[in-house]
Amino acid sequence: MAWGYNYNGQLGNGLNGVGTDSNVPISVNSLTGVIAVSAGMYHSLALKSDGTVWAWGANNSGQLGDGTNINNNVPVQVSSLTGIIAIAAGGAHSLALKNDSTVWSWGRNDVGQLGNGNNNNSNVPVQVNFLTEAITIAAGGNHSLALKNDGKVRTWGSNQYGQLGNGAFDSNIPILVSPITGMTGGITAIAAGFFHSIALRNDSTIWAWGNNLYGQLGNGNNNNINLPNHINSFFGVIKIGGGTTSSYATKNDGTAWAWGSNFAGELGNGNNINSNVPVFVNSLTGIIAIDGGGEHSLALKNDGTVWSSGFNLYGQLGNGTNTDTNVALRINGLCQVSNAVNEITEEASVTVYPNPSEGIFTIKMEEVRGNMADGEIKVYNMMGELVFSSELQTTHYILDLRSKSKGIYFIKVIADGKVYSQKVVIE
Repeated sequence: MAWGYNYNGQLGNGLNGVGTDSNVPISVNSLTGVIAVSAGMYHSLALKSDGTVWAWGANNSGQLGDGTNINNNVPVQVSSLTGIIAIAAGGAHSLALKNDSTVWSWGRNDVGQLGNGNNNNSNVPVQVNFLTEAITIAAGGNHSLALKNDGKVRTWGSNQYGQLGNGAFDSNIPILVSPITGMTGGITAIAAGFFHSIALRNDSTIWAWGNNLYGQLGNGNNNNINLPNHINSFFGVIKIGGGTTSSYATKNDGTAWAWGSNFAGELGNGNNINSNVPVFVNSLTGIIAIDGGGEHSLALKNDGTVWSSGFNLYGQLGNGTNTDTNVALRINGLCQVSNAVNEITEEASVTVYPNPSEGIFTIKMEEVRGNMADGEIKVYNMMGELVFSSELQTTHYILDLRSKSKGIYFIKVIADGKVYSQKVVIE
């Protein structure tokens, strides 16, 4: 499903041009088996369960990856890509992570955002140079990020505002984000705004760098920073997200937080005042993910409903109107996300270590205080397929996945009447 601006065909419903926007969710043409989606500035990406990538919308820089530079208002398959497990759409470029932990890119490359050692656009996927063992990716307006299994972040592309985090220069190949005191490793998630970058550590703290004009780095001032900077006194974070000029976080209590630009109410806190520190997103509980677009935000609740706030001129809030709102409203007419997917993507307070490992993991659940008699553990691969299940009757469990292929897996623990989950990596 898609909604909002459609001048370039980015809704994928066979229409484009003036008057084809939609303020309610509509089906993308002829696309089934989708397990992940990502939205760029004027193009869209989808990952199917067979490991192929599909794209639609603007293609002036080759960001659809189909070997042409022709816009398309229906999904087209990205050329020569298989075994993909994650995707990310940037301003006018695209990224994909393969199951062999390599990263591929296509589209605009004027400042090296494809990471292949030159600055030439490409309308077919090219491999990012000198990058292996990647476990997740993120794409900004004209820069890119990858998290490796060593818990450290690599970046490439424009560094105009310090968004590469290396304190220096643009780069058309991946470079290590400068290791500073407090952030020498242990990163578990990354996200990108248009000109800023965000990282989540395994101690539930957030680090950010880059453009800070609207306070999107969350550190209490509005000064650009070219090295990672810690958001003070903000803990318990389990997920992060990046909007164009704003940032978002989900905490382990199910609350959502936001900071940065609030021009149209995209922070969802009931006013339109920018904030350079995290503010609580009003009236939302049970949140399992929140992310931002161009001056609007979307939140997914644990009941499968989706809520939105912010700029709505083109219907991008999906609530049937074209009126901005600074409090989150439910998107109607959108089928609830299936419970199975919610359970796989929801994270909670369980500790899994070592992570990454060669397949042996210890699962520790000190916060579970109730009855373990009906406990159960399940493991899913990136395709959402169940690859392991077992009874669980103790708060300490040794999980042996050495028979599984290298890659990313999702552990789901059912205990004490609740569902806990965590992402792990087998090296």
